[in-house]
Amino acid sequence: MKPNVSALIRSTIFVRDLEKAVRFYHALGLTETYYEGVLEHPSANAIIGFPEIRPLSIHILKRPGPNYGMIGLFKLDETLDAEVLPAASGPARIGEVALIFYVRSMDETLARLRDAGATWSPEPTIFVMPHRQQPEVCLRDCDGVLINLVENDPAEQERTTSEMQTD
Repeated sequence: MKPNVSALIRSTIFVRDLEKAVRFYHALGLTETYYEGVLEHPSANAIIGFPEIRPLSIHILKRPGPNYGMIGLFKLDETLDAEVLPAASGPARIGEVALIFYVRSMDETLARLRDAGATWSPEPTIFVMPHRQQPEVCLRDCDGVLINLVENDPAEQERTTSEMQTD
């Protein structure tokens, strides 16, 4: 039976500074550009709920490989009547979404992200579950988006069974 829904293809973040956000996510390892440009067709605004037509500058990043797990960075036109959320800082909040990434080296990745503008970045801790433990940390990107880093082989994302099962 064919699936009715794909894996998560992309998360979109509406950013304050497109260039700064691109630098941050490049530092995380999303180094390939899937699409970059300015969307000017009225459908671009309509699909995100705005009746006014304004250009949307976008840069969609991905890691090398298949086209899923991408991050779309969208910069809304300054004249668009859009609510601006205050940048979050500190621990997770109820109702918030976190972006989760496996990283081969926690220390190297954290150093790059801190240099690239992480706005909140505590030290990692060993996260313990009944079946495994590994270093993890939550931090915030340059717009305050919560990111969870898990020190684990990135190839683990290709597993097709639960991590509780052995292949």
